[in-house]
Amino acid sequence: MNDLKRFCVIGFFVTTVLGILSHFVYDWTGRGFLIGLFFPVNESTWEHMKLLFFPMFLFALVAGKRIEQQYPCIYNAMFTGILVGLALIPTLFYTYSGILGYHVAWANIAAYILCVLLAYVVVYKGAMTCKNKDSKVLRIVMYGLVVAFMVFTVYPPEIGLFEVPPPEGMR
Repeated sequence: MNDLKRFCVIGFFVTTVLGILSHFVYDWTGRGFLIGLFFPVNESTWEHMKLLFFPMFLFALVAGKRIEQQYPCIYNAMFTGILVGLALIPTLFYTYSGILGYHVAWANIAAYILCVLLAYVVVYKGAMTCKNKDSKVLRIVMYGLVVAFMVFTVYPPEIGLFEVPPPEGMR
């Protein structure tokens, strides 16, 4: 297994496990304000997007250093993978729950894992077909998303993405 494949496999497992654990951190830590900026505070789709964003972004910043010499596009690839994963979360959730008319926990978990997997497929392909070594735009978008997650956790807009869906199995 080459270094990039190893990086992506490890990243997939780190992101998946940290994301699943992140679902519970806010409650486990007594619902602290600062914790809520980085971990989901409710069951809205927006808050669940944090499950992919923060673990994968952290992995990019920490582990990306190890292979950036060999794969100079790793940060662009990681940031693009994050954006793809984030776009897929609401797409898959609203598609399957719209078809069924309700949502179920096992499908939410499966969709999350699929989003992480596809995000790392994008990372692998992006790092292998290096075009642009450092995109300032992607970096700005990533840091903008950090701010957006914090702001919209405290002041969520009144649109569907930020609403808590009905309990599992309810229409």
